[in-house]
Amino acid sequence: MKTPAAVTTTAVATVAVLALGGCTAGDEPTDGSTTITVAYSKTDSFTVLDTLLNTAKEQFEAEHEGVTVELEPITATDDDYKTRLQLSLGSADTAPDVFYEDTFNVRSDVEAGYLLNLDDHLADWEDWGQFDEGAKAAGQGEDGSVYALPLGTDTRVIWYNKTVLEAAGVGVPWQPESWNDILDVAAKIKASQPDVVPFNMYAGTGTGEGTVMQSFYELLYGTGDGTGLFDDESGKWVVESQGFVDSLTFLQTLYDEGYAVSPDKALDPNVWQAVFGEMFPQNTLGATVEGSYTPSFWIEGGSYEWADYGDVMGVALFPTQEGQEPGGVSMSGGWTLAASAYTEEPDLAFEFMATVMNKENSLWYAVNNAQIAVRTDVASEAEYLEANPFVGAVSEAVAVTHFRPANSDYPQISVAAQQATEAVITGQQTPEEAAAAYDAAVRQLVGDDQVIVK
Repeated sequence: MKTPAAVTTTAVATVAVLALGGCTAGDEPTDGSTTITVAYSKTDSFTVLDTLLNTAKEQFEAEHEGVTVELEPITATDDDYKTRLQLSLGSADTAPDVFYEDTFNVRSDVEAGYLLNLDDHLADWEDWGQFDEGAKAAGQGEDGSVYALPLGTDTRVIWYNKTVLEAAGVGVPWQPESWNDILDVAAKIKASQPDVVPFNMYAGTGTGEGTVMQSFYELLYGTGDGTGLFDDESGKWVVESQGFVDSLTFLQTLYDEGYAVSPDKALDPNVWQAVFGEMFPQNTLGATVEGSYTPSFWIEGGSYEWADYGDVMGVALFPTQEGQEPGGVSMSGGWTLAASAYTEEPDLAFEFMATVMNKENSLWYAVNNAQIAVRTDVASEAEYLEANPFVGAVSEAVAVTHFRPANSDYPQISVAAQQATEAVITGQQTPEEAAAAYDAAVRQLVGDDQVIVK
């Protein structure tokens, strides 16, 4: 069914909830069999998960006579998918048994009572010992229990086009040492190739969490403040941060100087498709900041197959503001599988997730989705290590990586940060004004007693 463009996200989300409610947690078919429902994101440019889940469905049903796995793909952007999923999770009538869950939603959904505690199941699952400890933590609630299983993780690096840089007289391999190094190279690209976008970084609410993970955090964690949005020591949100202002100022410079895409393109949720499907292969983009999964777009069978990507592209760490230690910045996130607290088949729900994440399936997913492996036995496999030319480089970024704040306030705080970047690149506010507006939003969201000035 095609939805008219004028239909709002809320309305579409309501339709999605009704669709999910066709066979929900606890529903029993009249023929006496059991059905497990699985909700996940699927788009034309992201089909690897769909293939993985269909494979696991065949394996699981072959081993569990009388059990049907009903896959419920949701075609939407990441943010719209999350909206639709959230609307379904609040009721036993609409919640799927198993679902694809962003790590940054885990703790808020645990607090809301949406996720099944997996501790008892994990105690009897031998494979759990193969998972990296850091990856395990991504699915934990504040109580220390595990509520979600990691599918993979990632890092963020600069992806640059060697052809474009060399045409600007920039030597490769390239590793900028400071923010000014990036601006200097961007200026050279613009002067030598006027039709090329020199250095793109996402900004605004259109690209949602991508704005903070692939852009703003790389800046913020590399400032003189060296802190993110949240202070772990005090357990409070940071306000009145000079690093926040400096980060916005850098983005303002990129956009005002014409080094990034135009603001109207930046606000398009699908701008990344142009970046990877057109601009890099056509040598019309110098560099951008993106995840370690980027080769999955270009490999054989990927959304934008590009046979020469291994020769044309290069990677570099995003530098700290002045080149201070540790010299680079990265961000890590990832997605998980979780089970609904409402499921009436918790054992089957967990067993299906375990099937999805067995060694064979995990290896296939890590290779075909260019993930940093979360299973140690997968990480040592030759097939994984030889999957693409950049596995080693993007894995090295783990040494300087950071993670988003893992608490229930984070999703709203993230939106406030996205809004600040949008206000700056569109000229609605100065960096100082946008930072002040962000500070006010944070205080309103969490209260004055939950903020710290740093």
